[in-house]
Amino acid sequence: MKLCGIDEAGRGPIAGPLVMAGVILEQPIDGLDDSKALSEKKREILYDKIIRSSRWHVVRFSARQIDDDGISACLAAGLRQIMDAIGEADFLFDGNTAFGVKGLRTMVKADAGIPEVSAASILAKVTRDREMTAMHSRYPRYGFDGHKGYGTKAHIEAIKQYGYCDIHRKSFRLKALQPTLF
Repeated sequence: MKLCGIDEAGRGPIAGPLVMAGVILEQPIDGLDDSKALSEKKREILYDKIIRSSRWHVVRFSARQIDDDGISACLAAGLRQIMDAIGEADFLFDGNTAFGVKGLRTMVKADAGIPEVSAASILAKVTRDREMTAMHSRYPRYGFDGHKGYGTKAHIEAIKQYGYCDIHRKSFRLKALQPTLF
């Protein structure tokens, strides 16, 4: 049975989607690694190779879905959607929990050592980064093209100045944005 690697991008940011990908490699691809260890240029090159030479499925959850359902429920739903779309496979998810989903294994740092999971990591990150770059043109005040929705100092300052926009996760509470009592 073929291995389907699964990974996500966007679990921790305060804006933008959660993107998950599942990949079965149909042929080896040189240079795969955890997406965070690769340059943007290298990720883009590998993305095209993965799309052309593998079976894959990508799912995304908007900030609104994350706020409404919770990040864990979105992760569980994404795992099920990928497994349903891919079909018969040996599923391996990067991390230490399966979020209650049966029929898959988990492994910490699988994205750095298992090519199928590395490929999923790259698909998820490139898909998410492209969306965040596109959101920058819609909401230029926030600098999404740079921080991709993570809670950087500049991003927090933009929220303080302009408030939240449609792609912010309002359920993610930030200490820097909470009123002080004293």
